[in-house]
Amino acid sequence: MIFRQLYDITSSTYTYLLACGVTGAAVLIDPVFERVQRDLALLKELDLKLEFALDSHCHADHVTAAWLLKQKTGCQIANAAVIQADEVDRPLQHGDLIAFGQESLHVLATPGHTNGCLSFVSSDQTRVFSGDALLIRGCGRCDFQQGDARTLFRSITEQLFTLPPACMIYPGHDYNGRTVSTVAEEQAFNARVGGGASEQDFVGYMAALQLPHPKLIDHAVPANLKSGRPDADAMPDEPSWAPVYFTFSGVPEVTVEWVIHNRARVQILDVREAAELEGPDDRLADTQVIPLAQLRSHTDSLTRDRPIVCLCRSGRRSAMAVSILQKAGFTEVANIAGGILRWEELT
Repeated sequence: MIFRQLYDITSSTYTYLLACGVTGAAVLIDPVFERVQRDLALLKELDLKLEFALDSHCHADHVTAAWLLKQKTGCQIANAAVIQADEVDRPLQHGDLIAFGQESLHVLATPGHTNGCLSFVSSDQTRVFSGDALLIRGCGRCDFQQGDARTLFRSITEQLFTLPPACMIYPGHDYNGRTVSTVAEEQAFNARVGGGASEQDFVGYMAALQLPHPKLIDHAVPANLKSGRPDADAMPDEPSWAPVYFTFSGVPEVTVEWVIHNRARVQILDVREAAELEGPDDRLADTQVIPLAQLRSHTDSLTRDRPIVCLCRSGRRSAMAVSILQKAGFTEVANIAGGILRWEELT
């Protein structure tokens, strides 16, 4: 199985990408609306096809990217049937199986943090994605969205703690940089429910928390009841001057093919060194040359009347050129993917 753990620093949310290494079929667990660009880039770079956007519950601290991912990839949206969220293609129940390629996830109902919490267990029971039901050395709060401490205690002890002791726990959040635990660890050391805590111990602990109201709950919950579909179907701002896509490292790129067919609409900035351009066939016509090492001090020589596409031998130095230009205030700028090597393949 292909597996990646991704992080949103604003909400401390973990998003998980799982994919079949044979077919490329993939799922995303708990995707965040503002991180769609990152997630789509990773899917593209790993040559994966998204089959499902899964949410472990109706989040109160961020808006899901499920609807937006469906618009971009055609994937299905899935979360707990009890939530009754709009736009859902597959309402999930305890015991359901989510298949993607030759891999699958088993659905556990683990309510208590909210009434619609689900956990997802890998087919070999080596990983469980516990959402907010069970965190590393903690658990989700129980004081809103039909939360109930007694229900959560039973979900953890009767569902999650009955998985194999070595099963790795991947939570929905962590606020201290921790990434993974195991069932055995949490049974022994979880501050709220581990170490032989009784239901009464747990209920008393949770009642004494007195946590502040989630800052985004009044926005996030209504949005998540629509699977993240924004008002008037408003899509996030994207570059309109070209079919720009983004790499997983965040670099905006365009293809050589697009540049070849749209040269009059853009400025080509070649950031190779002079020694690389000595021959008559080394340099493209109608390009401006500023070696990368000199670019920071020469950005004023570039005009802003047309978008700039950056070129080098392989597309690596020109990616840095894009970053330099963005910091200098250029907004319509992109890297030419593959550089002159790709250009020469096509011409």
